[in-house]
Amino acid sequence: MQPTLRTVVVSVAVGTLCALTAALAVLAIGGRPTVLLTSPSATSGGSVLDAGVIASGDAIVSKRPDLALISVAVDSQASTAAGAQQALATKAAKLIARVKALGVADKDINTSGYSIGPNYTPPNGAIDGYRAYEQLVLKWHNVDTVGKTLDALVQEGGATQIGVGFTLADTKAAQAEARSLAIADARKRAQAMAGAAGVKLGKVVRVSDQTSPSYPSTGFAAIKDSAASSQVPVGQLDVQVSVQVEYAIDG
Repeated sequence: MQPTLRTVVVSVAVGTLCALTAALAVLAIGGRPTVLLTSPSATSGGSVLDAGVIASGDAIVSKRPDLALISVAVDSQASTAAGAQQALATKAAKLIARVKALGVADKDINTSGYSIGPNYTPPNGAIDGYRAYEQLVLKWHNVDTVGKTLDALVQEGGATQIGVGFTLADTKAAQAEARSLAIADARKRAQAMAGAAGVKLGKVVRVSDQTSPSYPSTGFAAIKDSAASSQVPVGQLDVQVSVQVEYAIDG
C-alpha cells in the first residue's frame, strides 16, 4: 500500500519577482512531517526568491471623542419663493449670530444644505406655497457641553432640526497606535506558522494596511419640545486597522 499524502495549509505566502514563484508547503508523508521549500531555477533577467510567510494582523483602539459635529437647520414657508427665501434669511441670520455668540469660529461653520422649492398638495399636486431650508454643520470642540449647546441653538437660535455626531479632531495618532498593535499581531501569527513549519522568520518584505474608523452616525430630529434639556452621551470611538505582512524565511 502506498503511503498517504496529506497537505497542511499554514497560510504561507509566495514571493514573486519577474514572474518567478517560490512556494512553501508542509507535507506529511506516511505520518512523518516534512518541510519542503522549493524555488525555481534562475533565468535570464531574473533571480531566485526564497519562500516567504504572509500573516494578517488586526487591532482595535478605542478612544473618547474630542470633537462634536453639530448639524442644525432652519426652514421657512411663504406663499412665494421670494417670501420664503427672505424669511429664511432672517432665521438663518439669527441662528448664525447665536452660534458665534457661543464661541464657534467662522472656520468651524459650514453650510451643508440650502434649498427653496414648492410645497405640493395631494391628490393633484397643486402648488401650495414655498419652503426654504438651510442646514449648517458646526465643529464644537468641548464635547462635555454639547447638550447645553444644543439647547441654546433650539431655544435661542430658532433651530427647527438638530443632530450631533462625535469624532476625533486628529485620527492619525489613534490609527498609528492601532497599526503598531496590528503589526505585532501579524508577527505573532507569522512566528507561530514559521515555528510549525520548522523554519526561521526573516526580515519584513512587504506591509499593507487598511484602516476602518467606526464613527457614530449623525442624525437629524425635528424639535418637538424646546424646553426639554438635551442629554448627549459621548461614548467611545473604535479605530480598527488590519494589516498584511510578508516575511522572508531566514536561512
